[in-house]
Amino acid sequence: MVILLLLIVLFSVFAAIIVFSKQMQYWIFSYIKWIFTKKNSQDTDKPVDIIFCVVDHFEPSFKTKDPFIQKERIKKWVGDYPKFANVHRDSNGYKPKHTWFFSYHDDNNGNLEDLLKLCRQGFGEIEVHLHHDHIPPYSDTSETFEKKIKDIIERSALLGIFGSDKTTGRRRFGFVHGDWALDNSRGGKYCGINNELEILSRCGCYADFTFPSLCESQPRKINSIYYASDDPKKPKSYNSGTDVRVGGRENGDLMIMQGPLGLRYKKKGKIPFVAIEASNISKTDLPISQRIDFWIKSAIGVKGRPNWVFIKVHTHGALEDNADVLLGEHMHKMYSYLESKYNDGKKYGLHYVTAREFYNIVKAAEKGLEGNPCLYRDYVIDKPPFREAA
Repeated sequence: MVILLLLIVLFSVFAAIIVFSKQMQYWIFSYIKWIFTKKNSQDTDKPVDIIFCVVDHFEPSFKTKDPFIQKERIKKWVGDYPKFANVHRDSNGYKPKHTWFFSYHDDNNGNLEDLLKLCRQGFGEIEVHLHHDHIPPYSDTSETFEKKIKDIIERSALLGIFGSDKTTGRRRFGFVHGDWALDNSRGGKYCGINNELEILSRCGCYADFTFPSLCESQPRKINSIYYASDDPKKPKSYNSGTDVRVGGRENGDLMIMQGPLGLRYKKKGKIPFVAIEASNISKTDLPISQRIDFWIKSAIGVKGRPNWVFIKVHTHGALEDNADVLLGEHMHKMYSYLESKYNDGKKYGLHYVTAREFYNIVKAAEKGLEGNPCLYRDYVIDKPPFREAA
């Protein structure tokens, strides 16, 4: 009995060390609950539609101030992405689409205009990725942050980057927070603003695409699409929220779009072990078939519409090592696997979408619309016009 108790204590200590060393304490208990409460209510007589979105935290200046290197990073994408994407098609004939959440402090040397070349060819869209802090060089208060967002909207309007709300005509944008620090969620680091959700909503943000993260900013609510309400006196207001559901309505300040998060088996050689799945694609997180299956089994979606599965994965594609993965053989294999296993037209239908289209299809599901999700790519927010520079 004593030996058994000792083993239990040792196991508990070991488990606690692993949990805290990987900063899993912010989500692991929610994940355990999710495992035991998740229900597969998909209608097997109808196809499961896979809505697939790649969100790129795109920073040409990451770890370099050299404008030549930044230019070369974008040049690689402009030159190689069409050759890569033209090989693949979803169930409606669309090519893979990429959403570059462009770091607007990199808006120099024509970087943004160069990236627009891909958008004008139909390969993707651009949204907002912003680093800021309460200390230099990106010092911000609530007032200066709001001004910064409004300046980005105005600058982007000149190039026709953002789509417009079909009802109001207002320009709308998606958002990713630099350093994962949305709503001052990292203890005062990388943000410092407690009413960030409120400001983003007021400026026209339609949804946040930052998560999952593997740090203290990760919300307790996981594997969900939901509305978060801002508490301007407290950080990390998005820690909980109201699920988007069929027949529901907007209930909060900002929609939070999450990618799959959890634990999965992984093999290193012949040795199996447990790995954290956090929807990242990089040189160290290759998009192998076991991961793709995990993403789809996570079945993130709108409550009441289980046959529409929303998969959002993320990357930092400007970095050379990651770009080699994203524009090379590994992504060819990923898309080929999706198209062979999850695009038969009977059991599955596959849909490549941008972040804006992802949101539009979510809103169509919320409204109760049915049929082919492809019909609702421009449901609420129109496609950006992508104008040439003056």
